[in-house]
Amino acid sequence: MTGTLKILTGTANPALAAAICNHLGCKLSPALCDTFSDGEIRIEIGDNVRGDDVFVIQPTCAPVNFNIMQLCLMLDALKRASVGRVTAVVPYYGYSRQDRKVTPRAPISAKAVADFFEAAGLDRLVTVDLHAGQIQAYFNRPVDNLFAQPVLLEYLRSWSSDAVIVSPDAGGVERARSFAKRLGIGLAIIDKRRDKPNQASAMHVIGDVEGKTAIVIDDMIDTAGTLVAAGRVLLEHGAEKIMACATHAVLSGPAIERINASDFCQVIVTDTIPTEEKTKNCPKLKVISVAGLLAKSIHNIHTESSVSVLFL
Repeated sequence: MTGTLKILTGTANPALAAAICNHLGCKLSPALCDTFSDGEIRIEIGDNVRGDDVFVIQPTCAPVNFNIMQLCLMLDALKRASVGRVTAVVPYYGYSRQDRKVTPRAPISAKAVADFFEAAGLDRLVTVDLHAGQIQAYFNRPVDNLFAQPVLLEYLRSWSSDAVIVSPDAGGVERARSFAKRLGIGLAIIDKRRDKPNQASAMHVIGDVEGKTAIVIDDMIDTAGTLVAAGRVLLEHGAEKIMACATHAVLSGPAIERINASDFCQVIVTDTIPTEEKTKNCPKLKVISVAGLLAKSIHNIHTESSVSVLFL
């Protein structure tokens, strides 16, 4: 891309945007992200972006609908300002769990969000650990689905002695197997039955966890019901110590209280979603930054280099 690289941010995670700029050695471009007294979002780009290569940092975490709308308005403002190319960097993609019809007359919400972004003027999407990989096909634009695994592995290697990686359900086996393979340790799977949304019942463990440090791997932690149930069944099957590792710290509802009351010695997450307030209330949380990973990806996209080389 021949235009100047510029980084903007909405209000969803300005700390992550600032950290990305530090890695890139640049400054955030100014943008007014305000609201009118009735709650309408007001956006104004404070820099000339004509012909530039602009990246907007905005995870669509809580408040999900507000952050999605704010990002759409920023994309629209940039297009109307004759931007050369605009890439939305959405570390956490909201509505990603609603990626298909599970009941009659239900929306495919993840696809609708993709349509919103494209209608607003999106040229490219960068995200991290999509809950469902097929969401990439919802876009008619390039999508870079980055993996937080290299960042998390660097930390987990210090815990991998006599440890076992655990998938909290059958759907996460591929992810857990990838971690176990790279760490050179064993793999276990929890047989889980989900009765209602945000409620899960862990049944039994497939694999050997007795006397080991069990590390539960998932893409996100929402209400922590699945996580706490997994920890309980692992202890019942003889695990000496239990940990958890996830990319997205959604942590809604009673999640913090559940983690604090659980037997997990540590819960490792990344900063795709703001974690400052959550870490104050939950000393068990360990936050690993993905700012460096996102900065390298932005640099490679801007220079038309390969993004996949970051994960070889």
